[in-house]
Amino acid sequence: MNKLKAEKRVQIISALVEGASIRAAERMTGAHRDTIMRLAVRVGTVCESILDETLRGLHCRHLQLDEIWTFVGKKQRHLEPGDDASRLGDFYTFVALDTDTKLVPAFRVGKRDAENTQAFVADVASRMEGRIQLSTDMMDAYVDAVERGFGMNVDYGRIVKYYEAEPIGPGRYSPPRVTSTETDVVMGAPEHICTSHVERQNLTMRMQMRRFTRLTNGFSKKVENLRAAVALYFAYYNFVRIHGSLRMTPAMAAGVERRLWTVEELVELSRD
Repeated sequence: MNKLKAEKRVQIISALVEGASIRAAERMTGAHRDTIMRLAVRVGTVCESILDETLRGLHCRHLQLDEIWTFVGKKQRHLEPGDDASRLGDFYTFVALDTDTKLVPAFRVGKRDAENTQAFVADVASRMEGRIQLSTDMMDAYVDAVERGFGMNVDYGRIVKYYEAEPIGPGRYSPPRVTSTETDVVMGAPEHICTSHVERQNLTMRMQMRRFTRLTNGFSKKVENLRAAVALYFAYYNFVRIHGSLRMTPAMAAGVERRLWTVEELVELSRD
């Protein structure tokens, strides 16, 4: 990997953050897929450190939390008794989104359980300054996690969606239509309980990361690869990619950064 020219490394990372698979990047750049994977993990690991150090002391007003599904190695229903369920099967990426600046201040890759939910919410709380409004779906683990992470210093509400009772037949891949929604105030006085923005962010993730695309063979083979890919994506999303409605990056809108970063900088930071 160290023998790759800087231009080639930038070309590879640019392809990956725009949704290309490892093999597609191999065909586009001429680099071997193993080299591409090692580069992606290395850059992603550095991006995770950059995000952790930089996104602190944030003054967000309204955060929305959600989870997006993917899998590692094989889907959960295909796990066998001898498989390591902590490293294979269904995985979720927990995502926090600031609705005003579109910044993603925190994320976590893991199983959709109470332990990961609590760790994720605690991480979100540690990055905030002041009281915030918080919206989540109806996953029960969020209630205890929010109380542990924020105490009473939060205006927190949940939203539940009801779907049409229509069976999913062969060939149907779109989700059922939402027929109605209800909100539940858990603590404080949230003014607007909604998860639409973070759900839209989930769609962007599926479009920009090949391993999140449904009905594909471009899934993650190792947990470490998945975590590195997610960290790379969010570093690119927060610092490099200009958001259409903001006309700047989310990091600039949130006051975290004053200038536009480049893919070259992300790649350069990963060098020894």
